[in-house]
Amino acid sequence: MTTSTRGAGKVPAVLVLEDGRIFRGRAYGAVGETFGEAVFSTGMTGYQETLTDPSYDRQIVVATAPQIGNTGWNDEDDESSRIWVSGYVVRDPARVPSNWRAKRSLDAELVAQGVVGISGIDTRALTRHLRERGSMRAGVFSGEAIATDAELVARVQAQPHMKGASLYEEVATKEAYVVPAVGQKRFTVAAIDLGIKGMTPQRMAERGIEVHVLPATATEDDVYAVGPDGVFFSNGPGDPATADGPVALMTAVLARKTPLFGICFGNQILGRALGFGTYKLKYGHRGINQPVQDRTTGKVEVTAHNHGFAVDAPLDKVSDTKFGRAEVSHVCLNDDVVEGLQLLDQPAFSVQYHPEAAAGPHDAAYLFDRFVSLMEGQRA
Repeated sequence: MTTSTRGAGKVPAVLVLEDGRIFRGRAYGAVGETFGEAVFSTGMTGYQETLTDPSYDRQIVVATAPQIGNTGWNDEDDESSRIWVSGYVVRDPARVPSNWRAKRSLDAELVAQGVVGISGIDTRALTRHLRERGSMRAGVFSGEAIATDAELVARVQAQPHMKGASLYEEVATKEAYVVPAVGQKRFTVAAIDLGIKGMTPQRMAERGIEVHVLPATATEDDVYAVGPDGVFFSNGPGDPATADGPVALMTAVLARKTPLFGICFGNQILGRALGFGTYKLKYGHRGINQPVQDRTTGKVEVTAHNHGFAVDAPLDKVSDTKFGRAEVSHVCLNDDVVEGLQLLDQPAFSVQYHPEAAAGPHDAAYLFDRFVSLMEGQRA
């Protein structure tokens, strides 16, 4: 990605898809060029949490809500230390932010962090195109020195695919750190950072858990050196088929029968550790309004998603694995994609979505309580 920051908002820009479709608009954020996988997110709010979610590494995010930036940018809602999206696509950016917590505009923050975006295009048409053709490689180009359309398409087609991409180590912490329990400490959890969001250890801390966040390269010895009552595997970007290291670590944790909880990428890692395959979805699930049924209770939750890959596990039968019986615990009601797994003979489960719920909804917060119950049961 190359960027400059002069003239954003007035400079012409183009979004180029790998299949040759081109959308023309105006620069939004930094001026320059960027490449990534074009995906759409259906949330009507929470753009700050989306942009700072490490799971969006190397993706150009299309906002389906037409008006973006109304609440500006504050310093409290970041989910990590930086914006991770490769590019941002909006239809109608706010001219002036209006929120008492805002410190600056969204456009100003994109410029400050060198994130190239585009505005003023028909995001409805673009979303329909991606839904019909699937997520695909794309580039955003802004400035006066734009090449011919054919040259830009060729440059996009030369970029790597998301399938086969190993990205989790790029976004994970390099040094371990601790998030202390709020109030009385009840448990210790080792959290493997594969692209963790800041609100996730906070939700555990609120339940009296001291969270030791460990790098993606953590070993079994590293995990058990903190004396964990449970082990957590986080969300993260890229193709889970490349994550042999985390799969090996989870396999070791399962062999010890330590209570285990995984979300998103962690769900896919559990699937692989149990012997299931993974596959790339046509356009994925991204946004904060995805309906999922918890099959253990029958309840339907509105949930926050960000995943382009899924676990290939049978929906309607119990599977025998080397760690005992396993079943699909959650399923997406839009398309029957596996959204959760659980073991029946030891304390381990996972979901494919974000129960930390930043920026909402909060239907799935009970999953952290379920993790606490597993740790309580193990102690007993």
